[in-house]
Amino acid sequence: MLVLIGVVLERATPESFSKFEEAAIEVTGCMECHVVAGEFDYFMLVRTRDSESFNRLHSEQLLYLPGVRQLRSFMTLKEVLSSTQIPI
Repeated sequence: MLVLIGVVLERATPESFSKFEEAAIEVTGCMECHVVAGEFDYFMLVRTRDSESFNRLHSEQLLYLPGVRQLRSFMTLKEVLSSTQIPI
């Protein structure tokens, strides 16, 4: 299961960003974490075995990430394209 997670921090300070980033690196199944502009501060890309595994991850790790005000999880229904190749 592939899940995109939008993260909003309580405060936008260098310290809160740093603490969140250190903790996000340790999240089980986290493949990518990006600082973004707009409604969210970060987007995380997480892979889990199934929805039960994601629920466990959410309750045991994601809810405890430091400085988080809001998490929004988007479960993918179908992976249309996933590539690491860059067209040159």
